[in-house]
Amino acid sequence: AFDSFRKGEFEPVKGFSAIADLDEIAKQDFILTPGRYVGIAEVEDDGEPFDEKMARLTSEISKCFEESNHLQEQIKKNLEAIGYGM
Repeated sequence: AFDSFRKGEFEPVKGFSAIADLDEIAKQDFILTPGRYVGIAEVEDDGEPFDEKMARLTSEISKCFEESNHLQEQIKKNLEAIGYGM
């Protein structure tokens, strides 16, 4: 994006890049937080209802947490076995 900007070939990509002139920056009280300028990229709707998606994702992360806890315990046992118990 930077190289294409320098070559004069830059095309802003919503959610990733933008060009802001001094007037626009002044309107934002000279705050340079990127989100004020680049906006939010359009996200394609996957058709899965929000409540169903959240239920599925929380179930998946719950399984990941369980696996993480299991692996932590296994690491502790292995460290203890070689004399470095926690």
